[in-house]
Amino acid sequence: MAEPAEDKLSRRERQIMDVLYQRQRASAAEIRESLASPPSYSAVRALLRILEDKGHIRHAEKDLRYVYFPTVSRRRVRRAALRHLVETFFDGSAAQTVATLLDSSTARMSESELDRISELIAKARKGGA
Repeated sequence: MAEPAEDKLSRRERQIMDVLYQRQRASAAEIRESLASPPSYSAVRALLRILEDKGHIRHAEKDLRYVYFPTVSRRRVRRAALRHLVETFFDGSAAQTVATLLDSSTARMSESELDRISELIAKARKGGA
């Protein structure tokens, strides 16, 4: 099942959401300062409007300026981004996604991370994923 359009976020929208998750609340200027290679202030404001329209953030007025905060859990955004990644780059295959992850990062994974992945696979086999 495809994700709702309102769950799809552009790269820049995800960056803004990351800033808001880290800071919990921030003005457009504070968000812009936190972005790598930031777009113009008006572009940030436009992206904030889009995120509000999608229902990911809201704003409140504080000291004559808008302060933005997330309304969607980080987990939901993370799942939507992962679903989009799997569908776009791995033809919807979780197995291809995991194989690529393991091929490129096994040397960096700790024993505990590999054990946790094994546990998750065992749980999925039992139908408890």
